[in-house]
Amino acid sequence: MKILIEDVETLKYFTSEGRWAKNASEAQCYPGTILAMLAAKQAHIGKFNIVAFVTATNQIINLNHGHGKGAA
Repeated sequence: MKILIEDVETLKYFTSEGRWAKNASEAQCYPGTILAMLAAKQAHIGKFNIVAFVTATNQIINLNHGHGKGAA
């Protein structure tokens, strides 16, 4: 299982390069939801979800949500 940041509107995943990727395998992984939430709130992004990506089944589970510094 991987912890990722997902854009609410596009359903793309935040990468370590600060861009958005459609494929969850390209996303930046976080060791836990708290660290993912802190990173997302500090990034210049809008509304986001913290999700768990289950690699074995390609299932996405929403864990939390919030707004980054780029939220309107």
